[in-house]
Parts: sequence; C-alpha cells; structure tokens
Amino acid sequence: MKKLLLGLFLTIGLSVYSQGTITGTVIDSETSSPLPGANIVVDGTKNGTTTDFDGEFTLKVNLKTGTIKISFLGFTSREVKFDLNSNSKVDLGEIKLKAGNQLSEVVIVGNGVIDLANTRETPVAVSTVTKSMIQQRAIGNVEVPEIIKYTPSTYVSGQTGFGDSQIYMRGFDQTNIATLLNGQPVNGMEDGRVYWSNWAGIADVANAVQVQRGLGASKLAISSVGGTINLIMKSSEREEGGFVRLLGGNDSYFKATASYDTGENADGWSFSFLLDHWQGHRKWAEGTYGQGQTYFISAGYRPNDNHTFNLLLTGAPQLHGQRWSQSREILEANPKFNQHWGYTEDGIESERQNFYHKPVLNFNWDWDISEKTQLSSVAYASWGRGGGTGPRGNGRIRTADPDGDGPLYGQLDYDAITAQNQQIGVGGDYSAPLGAGYIRRGSMNNHQWYGLVSTLTTDLSESVEFSVGTDVRFYTGDHFRQVIDFYGLSGWGNDRPDGAVVTERFDATPWAALFNFADEGERIDYDYSEDINYQGIFSQVEYAKDGFTAFFQGALSNQSYQREGRFDDPGKSEKENKVGYNLKAGTSYAISNNIKAFANAGFYSRQPFLDNIFENIRGSNDILNPAVDNEEITGLELGFIFEDDAKDFRANLNFYYTDWDNRVILSSDIDDNGTPDNTNDDIELNIFDRGVRQLHKGFEFDIQYEPIDAVTFTGFVSGGNWVFRDSSNVSIYNDETGELVATETGTDREGIKVPNAPQFSAGLGVRANLFNGFSLYYNINMYDELWVNDSNSVQTENVNTLPAYSISDAGLNYNFSINNQNLTFTANVYNLFDNDAIQQTDRFGLINLNGTTFNAALKYNF
Repeated sequence: MKKLLLGLFLTIGLSVYSQGTITGTVIDSETSSPLPGANIVVDGTKNGTTTDFDGEFTLKVNLKTGTIKISFLGFTSREVKFDLNSNSKVDLGEIKLKAGNQLSEVVIVGNGVIDLANTRETPVAVSTVTKSMIQQRAIGNVEVPEIIKYTPSTYVSGQTGFGDSQIYMRGFDQTNIATLLNGQPVNGMEDGRVYWSNWAGIADVANAVQVQRGLGASKLAISSVGGTINLIMKSSEREEGGFVRLLGGNDSYFKATASYDTGENADGWSFSFLLDHWQGHRKWAEGTYGQGQTYFISAGYRPNDNHTFNLLLTGAPQLHGQRWSQSREILEANPKFNQHWGYTEDGIESERQNFYHKPVLNFNWDWDISEKTQLSSVAYASWGRGGGTGPRGNGRIRTADPDGDGPLYGQLDYDAITAQNQQIGVGGDYSAPLGAGYIRRGSMNNHQWYGLVSTLTTDLSESVEFSVGTDVRFYTGDHFRQVIDFYGLSGWGNDRPDGAVVTERFDATPWAALFNFADEGERIDYDYSEDINYQGIFSQVEYAKDGFTAFFQGALSNQSYQREGRFDDPGKSEKENKVGYNLKAGTSYAISNNIKAFANAGFYSRQPFLDNIFENIRGSNDILNPAVDNEEITGLELGFIFEDDAKDFRANLNFYYTDWDNRVILSSDIDDNGTPDNTNDDIELNIFDRGVRQLHKGFEFDIQYEPIDAVTFTGFVSGGNWVFRDSSNVSIYNDETGELVATETGTDREGIKVPNAPQFSAGLGVRANLFNGFSLYYNINMYDELWVNDSNSVQTENVNTLPAYSISDAGLNYNFSINNQNLTFTANVYNLFDNDAIQQTDRFGLINLNGTTFNAALKYNF
C-alpha cells in the first residue's frame, strides 16, 4: 500500500512539475502587425490555441521540451522549439511569419471546402495575396483586382468606374478565369462574367486571395482556362475584438467601416459582423460617381472536435456612373472626359449607371469522420437584383461645345431634353415630327442561384489520398427593360407586343431594385428568362512519398439550357443538354532539399455559355443550327520551385502551353452611319464569332528575397506569344431589333495577335520596415506588346501595339498605440507618377488608364 501511494504521489509530482506555460506574439514579418487567429499547436499532439487580436497567445503544456507549430492562412508556417527544464514559463517573444510562401501555397476545395494544401502535394503556378496586403491596399477606392496585378501574367484593366476593373490572366479575360468564394462558384452562369462592384466588401473580410494560373488545383468540375481566383473568408474563427476605420481618398471619396468578432464561447458559438458605407464624387473620370454599402454576418458553431458549421450572409449594394471607351481624339483633348452625364435638380446624373444588390447566403459544414476521412460541404444561394441604365429614343440633347468644333460635345442637357419631351407627350414613335423622345431605360438582370458543393477525402494509406465530390447548381435569370426616367414624357409606347403605353418608372438604386421592379405589364423592348441546371461529379487520387508526387483528377458534368420568351417569341424553348468533362494529371519531384520540379497536363471539354446557345438571346427561342459544340482546351505546364529558407530566397519558373479550340466570342460594336459622335442615329451591334481557335504559350519567373529582416524584395517577368489560329464564322446583329445585319464565313485569323492584354510584363517591389510598426512599400509594373484591335468588326490583321508603359504604386503602414489604444494608419498612392497611357482597346474606341488616385485611413482596433 505504501509503495502504491508513493508511486501515486511521484506521478502527481512529476505531472505538476512538467506542466508549464508558453507565451508569445505572432506578427507579420513585412508589416510588423499582429496576426489574430494564428494557430499554435504542440507538435505531435492536439494541444493548441490561437492568438488574440493583438497576436498574443498563452499555451499550457505538459512537456518539458518540444516544438510548437505556428500557422496562419496565407503565411508560411513556422516551428519553434521550447525548453521548460529551468523555468515553468517561457516567453518566445515576437514570432515573425513571412507573407505567403507565395510561391508554393495552394488553395484547394476540400477539408473545409477551402484550405491550404498539404492535401494537394503536386504544385501549380500560384501566388497569394495575404490579409495584411489586402487590408492595406484594397480598403477603399481600389478593388481587389488591383492588388493581384503584382502577380505574373496577370493584367488588370483599370476601368474608370467603381468596381468595373477587368482581369486578364495569361491573355484570357475574366469570363475564363474561375472565381470561387469559400468554395462557391462566382462566375455568372450565363456568360461567365464577374462584376467586382458586387463584391466590394471582400477587402474587409477576406483572409487571403489566392491566384492560381492555368490548370490550378481545384477538383471542381470547372474549367479555368486562364486561372483560378480563390476568395477566402473565415471571419467567424477570429478571436474576440473589432475595429472602426475611417478612410478618405481623391475626388471626395469617403468610407466608414465597423467590425466586431465575438470569438468562440464555451458552447462553441462565434459571430462576426461588419457594416460599411462608401461614397465618392467620382473615381477619376468625369461622371463616375458612386456609393454603396457592405454587410457581412457570419455565425460559427463547433459542437465538438469533429464538426464545424459556419453560416455567412453578405452583400454589397452599390450604384455608380460609368464611362464607355473614348476615341484617341477625345483622350488627347481631355483624358477625364465622359459624354454620358449631366446636371439635374438632384445633382449629377448619368445615363450609364450600374446598380445592383446581390445578397449571398453560404453554409459550410466540415465533418472529421475519422482521423483519415473528412467530409466538407458548402450550400449556397444568391439573389441578384438590378442592372444598368442607358438611353432609349432619339431625343438626346447635349450642351454646347465651348470650343466650337472640337471633339468634346458637352454633357447631356437634361433641361432641354425635358422641355422637348413635354412637347411630345407619349414617346416611342420615331416617325413623329419631334421624334420618339428620350428616356433612360434600365436593362435588368434579376436571378436566383442555388448550389451545393461537397467533397469526401480519405487517406487510403500513408502515401495515397483519395477524394470524390459533387457540384450542383440551379439558376434562373430574368432579363427585361423598364423605364427609369421619362424626363417630361407622359408615357412610352410602341415598345411592347401588345402596343400598351407604359407609365410606371422605377428607381435605379440597389435597395429599391431588390423588391421593386417592373411586372410583366410594365416591361419594354424585351422580356425573357433563362434556366440553367448543372450537375457535376469529380474525383482525385494522389500519391506522395519520398519527394515524389503524382495525381490524377477527373470531372464529368451535364448542363441544360432553356429559354422562355414573353415578347417576340413567347413560350419555352426546347431544353438543350450538353455533357462536359475534364481530365488533369501531374507529377512533381524534389530534386534536392531546395529544388522541386513539377509538370501538369489537362484537357477540358467545356460546355458553351448560355448566351452562345440561342440564335438571338433577346428575341428568339431558336437554338442555333448547327448547334454550338463544346469548347476544347488542352493545357500543359512545367515548373521549377527553388526555396532556401536559410537565405530567405524563393524563386519560381513556369512554362505553359494552352490550345483553345472551338471558342465562341460575343462582342459589341457601334455603327455610326458615318456621322459624328454627338448624333442620335448610332446603331449598337452584337457580334457573334464562332469556331475561334487561340494558342497561348509563354513563361513566368518570380522571386522573393529578404536580404535582411527589415527589407523584402519581390519581382517577376512574364512573356508570352498569344495568337489566333485558323478561321472563324462571324454573324452581326442589330442590338435593338435583333435583325441579322451581316455574316462573314471563313474569316482568316491565322497568326493574328490576341488583343487587350500585354504579352510581356515585369514587376519589381520592395517593402522596408523602418522601425517597429512602420513600413513602406513601392511597386512598379511594366507592360509591353499590348496589341490593339482598331477594326469595326472581328480583328483580321495585326495592328501596331500600344506604347509600352509602367505604373508605380507606393504606400505606408504604421501600427501605434495612444493610451494603450491600438491604432493603424495606412496610406496609398496608385499610379504615383500620373502616367495616363492608353491601357486597352475595344471596338468602341480606347480605354484610358486612370490617373493618380490615393487614399488614407485611420483604424482603431479594440
């Protein structure tokens, strides 16, 4: 008995003796700012904790020596040893995590729908934009697309309206770049577009944005031709705390944001909230005003170690004036000119105004079935309401040109338009003595979208992982036009199949559009709906052992299309079904501790967009005959990764080859009938280009080097040769009437350069931590070989490239305290040297690069 008691006391004593406490602070090595929510785990155990809002942590351990692992989404993980032999408490001080491991981290779908790879061992070409960078550079009058322009082969066309940026990756536009939000597909089901104005709040709530170029690592049944953009939000996992931020920028830009996170309570619940309001007199060009809000509500529940639930509701209702492309003559006279706006009694008003509200509901469930098997699912829904305004009729009147005969024809004269309309009465009759009159119409795009993505992942052995999943989507889109403003007309007629006169108008604001829009009896010009149903399955198996990896992934999907017309071609069309698939395979090999080589290959048979299925999407249920076949995409990639953590140096070299056949390109043009731009007889055209083949090949090289702790250099060079091949068939339609204007069969495209994105680009960046909490950055991007398309139809010959140009951005970040209150000051200047080079072309004219813009913000953390 005495021996038993003695052994018990010794056991208790040794247990008490071995218990200890480890403390420390986890910070961003680039900005010296704290990283709240970083994971701290004792290696080989499940004992762990997370950092608080100040990046601090306290961890109780039952070991005298060991190693803790520190990880944070978008940053390189780090291991730190501890020794409690001489003391029961150890303070590890500041633990710096480096942004990204930008050259090797991979975001995948699975293990929480989105996760950082260790699950996918075979690399892809990838870059990560970390939370700290997003918070500094995309918190106001600059959108998320602008901050990913520092990655290779990625080009952002800085349109002058809020939220109108366009992204190109390896020469492909954003309709062919897959965008995911917490595993939820974001690209429009009808045409693949992404409208960044609907996602204005991402910069405030995202943990990271990851850009995967080319084939990517996603197992979904999606075909990202140019690449994949992953928008990652895990706000409900943060520790308790919040912030209030005020921001100002050029042209009276103002933004106020408040956010609070409860942290996880004893019952496993956690909540996050964010509210935001912004407004601006203009972004840069005239008439590009804007305003909007962002709301974000997230609730998390962790009932035990095996289940995690997260419910997210977010939306960004907004409106903004737009500027269409300008001619060279106009740009030379006034780079900020915009012909689409004027003054009313309520202030500035634009005939081209975008307004939209798209609430998104997202439910995630992660289930650790066993140590080897996990099930991750996301169910989502979105309800989009709104559209874009534009002119209808032939009564546009402009103010007099003060320069007489120059290219600037003045703004819209709404007083004169109203006076003329009052003489007309009911508008819409183009043969009337005073013409049809002038109204502002709204082209509405209302939709309901529901979907589910679910992935089951299991370890078949220590070396083999297998996953299988499903991707299901149901989409209905309603398209019609309604009257926004009559400007003195008593009604609008001759624009409905029943001949009725429309007398109701509707506000072009996002909150009004959510519930108040025209019923079928008040719609004009066109009125139809589209149903798209999508069912996909996918699977992947990967082998990884002793520095060698190999994977194979396959996906099969069916997509159905159906149109219902209510004007020119009433009733439902036949249902068209298209089966698509993709196959991907790859391998990697660790040549040494510092060098890894990888190769990936893939083939996609991608279903066409719905807008490409029907002969005239606005006015006919007729499916094109012969039917549009699937697009065929072949991709090859070869890459080398070099990492030397001892010297804080990383480099990545990629080669790619993408052959895209049987593509359909929809575009627009204007037939001005040979008259000046200020007349009202322009005809808007829709161009349907079938059977297009493109070949894109090139290389990408990027580096990151930290010669000393306080300074980090980044840089990249990317070059490509992107050309059209073979020939295509072109059909041109009148946008207003749907009439076939012209056809061009066998249009020769061989060797024609692909326009709109530079085929050579390079960048250099430096960040310096001058003292504790204060850092500066400077980036310069250079672009060349940007080919133009000056023709009024499909490009059939090479035209001179636009002049090479460069853009510089700079900024600072300062974390400081006053009376123990934590504050952060940030400031950014974009296009530092006011380079107003022409950035892009289209068939309407030329898009001018924004001039210098800036913002500054003060943030109070609590």
